Amino acid sequence: MRRVLRLAAASCLLLLAGCSSLSPLQHERAVNIAAQARSEQVDCSDETDHCALVSPLHALGDEALAASTADAPKHYALMIDEGEDSLLARLNLIRSAKKSIDLQTYIFDKDDSSRIVLDELLAAAKRGVQVRMLIDQLSAIGDLQILAALAGAHQNFALRVYNPTFNKATLNYLDYAGSVLCCFRRFNQRMHTKLLLVDDAIGITGGRNYQDDYFDWDSQYDFRDRDVLIAGPAARTMAASFEEFWNTRRSVPVERLNDVGRVLLAQGVPALPPEQFLRPARAAEMRAAASDDAIVERRLVQPALPVGAVDYIADLPQKHRSDFHTAKLQPTPELETLIEGAQHDVLLQTPYLVMSKKARQVFAELHKRSDAPTVTVATNSLASTDNPIVYAVSHKYKRMYLRELGFHIHELKPFPTDEPIDYAGLSPEADDEPFDQDSVTGEELFSNLEGETKLRRLRRAESRPSFLSSGSSSRPVPLKRPGLRIGLHAKSMVIDGHIALIGTHNFDPRSVRYNTEAVVIIDDERFAQRLQASIDRDIDPVNSWTIARRERVPILSDLSNGIDSVSSSLPIFDLWPFRYATSYDFVPGPDCPQPLPSNDPKFYQCYRTVGDFPEVGLGPKTVFVRVLMAFGAGLVPIL
Repeated sequence: MRRVLRLAAASCLLLLAGCSSLSPLQHERAVNIAAQARSEQVDCSDETDHCALVSPLHALGDEALAASTADAPKHYALMIDEGEDSLLARLNLIRSAKKSIDLQTYIFDKDDSSRIVLDELLAAAKRGVQVRMLIDQLSAIGDLQILAALAGAHQNFALRVYNPTFNKATLNYLDYAGSVLCCFRRFNQRMHTKLLLVDDAIGITGGRNYQDDYFDWDSQYDFRDRDVLIAGPAARTMAASFEEFWNTRRSVPVERLNDVGRVLLAQGVPALPPEQFLRPARAAEMRAAASDDAIVERRLVQPALPVGAVDYIADLPQKHRSDFHTAKLQPTPELETLIEGAQHDVLLQTPYLVMSKKARQVFAELHKRSDAPTVTVATNSLASTDNPIVYAVSHKYKRMYLRELGFHIHELKPFPTDEPIDYAGLSPEADDEPFDQDSVTGEELFSNLEGETKLRRLRRAESRPSFLSSGSSSRPVPLKRPGLRIGLHAKSMVIDGHIALIGTHNFDPRSVRYNTEAVVIIDDERFAQRLQASIDRDIDPVNSWTIARRERVPILSDLSNGIDSVSSSLPIFDLWPFRYATSYDFVPGPDCPQPLPSNDPKFYQCYRTVGDFPEVGLGPKTVFVRVLMAFGAGLVPIL
């Protein structure tokens, strides 16, 4: 009976969703409207390079390709830690494109940084460059006016939407519910791959999406993220990966979507909404810097390192199929193989510490070895994370991570004091409103450089309605004090001091089972040491807390740990409040000159406990986290 009711509910939801579909004739009319509106005017008469900006950064790709042979590839690799540098690199490369630009991303917002990139892409198309833009449906450009405008923008500009459920660009609560009931696996398979590829010669991939908080431009919450720029033959592998996505059936031209088509039928191709920058001066400054050779040379070209072979390994779109098998490399098994071969140490950085079953097995076997490598993990605290749901489940399994997997865990503080973030450039927007501080929650506050506290509500593209959440639970939790909050979003690894990995893979169940991911692997000691130094900076005590077993109290600790062991192993009703591990802060002194690992005999002399959820303000969300710890283990496969 229950199954019949579920099928009936799904049928009703699908029927309602189908009512909004266009007929085949209407689809063709919408497609024709977009095609006829596309401008054929090209601003540049030079068909050789289409008036491309002469860029020292783009030249790295040409130089690497010229020096490479099939047996001895040459590359330049640049680790991009700072958000503004990452935006600068993107703008400069787009302007320097001579033939083609391919952009693939999970999130693409309509805020300041995203609009600058979009304007640059359109400008490149108008000078004759072939521009292709592939965005995931779930978290990219939810504005139908913008999508309809882009559908008919220019003959050299093409936009496709990946995996559009119910053939729509934007979803409502009914769509989400129907998707879960009718086609859960397909709906959950998202394109998490991120790539900007220019002229098949130079590409950028990594954690960053297109939104202000990924480029250090948000005055309330910014991500500590990382990209890698690769110049050389590996860019051709990136190009082949992009082609797979572009040509798959799941990538739908935007004008063929029902809701976009309806806009086209009703009003033709609308004008692209005008720019409305929160910080016009900052946008103008970035645009100017993108064409300044001296700035580009100093910030992007000089730090690039010459390296040899580079592997770009990416999932294929067919990953969602349960019967999918391929001889081609995929990120997840490649990462597992590299970890299994570790000899001395593994340094892992992930924003969401929820391990898949296979990953737990790999690390457990590693820990059992007589010569077990040291495994250090940098991740988010509850105070810093943008996803409290994931943190709640991660917190539940800390005993296992410490005891069975041997992890040394460090969690980012929400207000780190030594990160590559341009704090000085994050003054508040001019349009922020004065407010009554007592009437809002902590996550809505930030302070400017003069100490004034103002209000600006988060406008995050990823915080859309879902079957599990109305959006509020996907925002950071309230804190005890206001300030510019930093959350970790980098996905990186260093193995044995010479193998470096940077990519989109979160090392979590979603990355393994559903989302498509990509990773760059570089076996080069200089580059790996640079990445290791970057992660070591993140886990420095001024930036992170250390997770360790609670200091032992005779009899009581044994009793509590025994109950915790049983409770945390339960899929539901994990109600024991006294967990095996908690957070500690380093207290330097004459006897404690340097930070110590959590298994050092002097650890408790040099560290003080700061509680399970330091800096977090008490409130409904704290209760929510506890509830998820008790009953949320079933969510692990989709987290």
